[in-house]
Amino acid sequence: MSKADLSTTEFSLFHPAAHYGSPDEVLNDQQLSDAEKRVILSSWASDMFAVESCPSLREIPGMGHTIRLADILAALRQLDGEQDPGQRAEISTRWRSRWKTAFRGLSSC
Repeated sequence: MSKADLSTTEFSLFHPAAHYGSPDEVLNDQQLSDAEKRVILSSWASDMFAVESCPSLREIPGMGHTIRLADILAALRQLDGEQDPGQRAEISTRWRSRWKTAFRGLSSC
């Protein structure tokens, strides 16, 4: 039986953190189809990787740093062809400021 070549592009779909350090790196990989990029980003967005004390962050096994869920979702929106991320950011910022005002001091994220 032959050994698998773990350096191939196909293997990155099973352990993408071994090949990508950010959502932008996934988006910029020309060897991946949009569907493959969506699989990787969606897996990273999974609640399974949420940092318990800070659910807006994702801790991906094999990656030496956390990734913001907002960055992953922005990359997914970019794959979907949404052209105006600024409007979403404005809405998100508005809600975030209301949330912080209402729950000041309860969250360190």
